[in-house]
Formats: sequence, C-alpha cells, structure tokens
Amino acid sequence: MNVFDFDGTIYNGDSSSHFYFYCLKHYPKTRKLLFRTIWYGLGFGLRIVKKKTFKQKLFSFVSKIDNLNEVVEHFWQEHEKNIKKFYLEMKQPTDIIISASPEFLLKPICDKLGVTMMATRVDEKTGLFDGENCHGQEKVRRLHEIYPEAEIDEFYSDLYCDTPLARLAKKAYIVKGEKLTPWKKY
Repeated sequence: MNVFDFDGTIYNGDSSSHFYFYCLKHYPKTRKLLFRTIWYGLGFGLRIVKKKTFKQKLFSFVSKIDNLNEVVEHFWQEHEKNIKKFYLEMKQPTDIIISASPEFLLKPICDKLGVTMMATRVDEKTGLFDGENCHGQEKVRRLHEIYPEAEIDEFYSDLYCDTPLARLAKKAYIVKGEKLTPWKKY
C-alpha cells in the first residue's frame, strides 16, 4: 500500500484553512466566533495555548452551520481542483490518506478519489476532537489500529513531522509542489 499525507502533499494548500475561510465568506453566522478564534490563534502562536485547544476552538465554527455535509460538498465542488496532478496520475484504490484535517472534511473527496482515509475525528456539531489530533506519531498509531500488520510500500508527505510514517515505508518522498524527492536526501 501507498500512504499519503493530504494537505500540502496531494492537496495544494491546507484544506482546513481553505474550508474555514470558505465558510466565513459564505456563511455569515460563522463570523460570530472569529475574534475568539484569533485570540486562541495568538495564544497558540505564543505557545501558551496547546495545538489541540486551538484547533478545537477553530473548528467550533461548525456549530454555526446547520447543513455541514451539504456545505462540505459545495466546498469540494470549488476546491477539488487543488488535488495535485502527480497524485491523480498515480493514485490507486489501495492508497491510504492519513491527515490531521477533520474526517468530516476529507471523507467526501477521499470517497470521490476512491481511497481510504484516516483523519482527526472532529464532532460535526461542536468542533471538539474525539481522541487525538491525527498528527506525527498519532498517524502511525491510527494506521496500526486498523492495519496492525501494515507494510507501507511508499509514503509521501510535505512535512518532516511525518517522519514516524516515513520510517515505516520501504520508500518515502518529500513533496514540494509537484516535485517528489527521496526522503533520505533531506
């Protein structure tokens, strides 16, 4: 199997921030939480607020959206174009995408791509996490939770924090734009 990070790897940009700003633009009720989000974002930037706390406060905007699944579908109609060409040319049905982005956000696009997805479990009504942020070593734990004997043929990511998954792969690549470079060169 081949395993991929999502944001910055096969998606050009960060889907969570793109979705956040999409919702601010199209769903005015989400703006009610903007200043609180900025406050927690500053705290995170100053390292006095934990990443999980900041992300939960960020995703709390979903509480202001009545039809989240429909909104996510509309988002992907506009943003599917951000899936990178290299991935579309090489994707296989056995691919697994493991991401820190919310499951509710990635599920529709991964279903359309026909691939398996593991992501951060975020309550669609509150924005609270159900478990840990699917990041770093947590990605390995989540993979082994579902596939205890998983053997990764190739792994792709744009971030060094994904080194725990890269170490499990027979081959690993850093992705910058459409360029793939063997992980070992970094």
